[in-house]
Amino acid sequence: MKTTEKIKVLLVFAISILFASNSQAQDTQIAKNYDQGFRLGIGLNAGYAIHDPYKLALGADARLQYDLSKRYSVTLTTGFSNLFVSKADGSDLGFIPAKAGFKAFVWNDQFYVMGEGGAAFAVTNGYHKTSLLLAPSIGYASKYIDVSLRYEHYNDFARLNNNGSQGKGVGQVGVRVAYGFDL
Repeated sequence: MKTTEKIKVLLVFAISILFASNSQAQDTQIAKNYDQGFRLGIGLNAGYAIHDPYKLALGADARLQYDLSKRYSVTLTTGFSNLFVSKADGSDLGFIPAKAGFKAFVWNDQFYVMGEGGAAFAVTNGYHKTSLLLAPSIGYASKYIDVSLRYEHYNDFARLNNNGSQGKGVGQVGVRVAYGFDL
């Protein structure tokens, strides 16, 4: 599947989620005023890279979130992540992600879906490639804790195919655990 097709599928999925969460029955209660504001989350990430030569992924990040309403937020996330190689003859790949995203709470104002997109800037082992980064996720957030499961795809990072040739595109499935607070 081409990158543009993947982006179109993710966009259609995100729009479908928005319409699905807005198509609930009308609420007869009086609307309460919700204070818009910023939140900051500091998180640790662990994951499994699904393409060779990488296996383990570890990282840390900081996420700035602006609450548009009680259910919708926009995010900016950066940090450092490292993909560790599975064999001793390769080099690990460390990079700085820079992502913007949209978070929509879909159940009980605690469970959410989120889509992020941005760039991953490689910074280790002489590897200076920049890659498109796409990351859909699902998660649970309380007042202070945020736990999410996500898939991240780095479109331009090199990988090894099953036949030993080099290809493009590395993905990982990961878990993020974060502590967040109002600013």
